[in-house]
Amino acid sequence: MKPTENEIIISLRNISKRWAGKTALTDINFDVRQGDFIAITGPNGGGKTTLLRILLKLLKPTEGNVTYYRDGKPADELSIGYLPQKNLIDSHFPIDVEEVIASGLIGENLPSNKVKSRVKETIGLMGLESHAKASIGNLSGGQLQRALLGRAIISRPKLLVLDEPLSYVDKRFEHYIYDLVAELAKTTTLLLVSHEMSTIAGMANRHLIIDHTLTECHSAHHHVHYDCDD
Repeated sequence: MKPTENEIIISLRNISKRWAGKTALTDINFDVRQGDFIAITGPNGGGKTTLLRILLKLLKPTEGNVTYYRDGKPADELSIGYLPQKNLIDSHFPIDVEEVIASGLIGENLPSNKVKSRVKETIGLMGLESHAKASIGNLSGGQLQRALLGRAIISRPKLLVLDEPLSYVDKRFEHYIYDLVAELAKTTTLLLVSHEMSTIAGMANRHLIIDHTLTECHSAHHHVHYDCDD
C-alpha cells in the first residue's frame, strides 16, 4: 500500500556548506514529504552531491539543521537506501557482488534464509547472476552501478536516494532503470539526481535545481537542464 502522502519525513532548514573558504551551498530550505518523487538537477560543482550527503547525515552542514521525522515526530534515523556516485566507491576493496548487495541488509535483522532469498532475488533483478561472485574490481562501470543499485533497494527502504543512477549503464539497462524507478515510485519516496531530465522529469512530481542555492520549478515539467520552464 502506498504510504500516506504529504507527511514530512525530512526537513532541511537554513543549510549552508563551505569548504576552505568556498561556498558549496547557501541557505537551502525544503521538505521531503512521504510519496514525493523529487528530481534534482544543476551544473557540475553546483552542490548536488554535497546536498544529498548532508540530507543523509553523512556530512555536517556549516550552518543549518536536518531533521528526520517518523509518524510526525522527530526521529534519529530513517529507512534510507542510497546509491552514491560510482566515483565515490573504492573498486579495489576486496568484496564481491553478492556481498555488496547483501550489505544493504545490514541492520535489518533478517534470518539468514531470508537474507539469501532477498540477495538472490535482487541479483536477478539487476541482471548480475553470472557475476555474483565477481570482485567489484573486475566489473565494468555499468555492472558496478547495477550492484550498487541492488544494495540501495534490497532493504525496500521508505526513502531511496539515487545520485546519477544512469552513469555508466548501457542504453538497454538505462531503459530498464526507468521502468524500475517508475515501479519503485509507487511505494517509495524518491530523490533522484540525473542529467537525463527529459525522461526523469516526466515521472517526478517535484523538480529542484541546485546551483549553490535551491530553485524549485513549479511547472509540470522542465527540459532545460538548469532552468525552469515558464
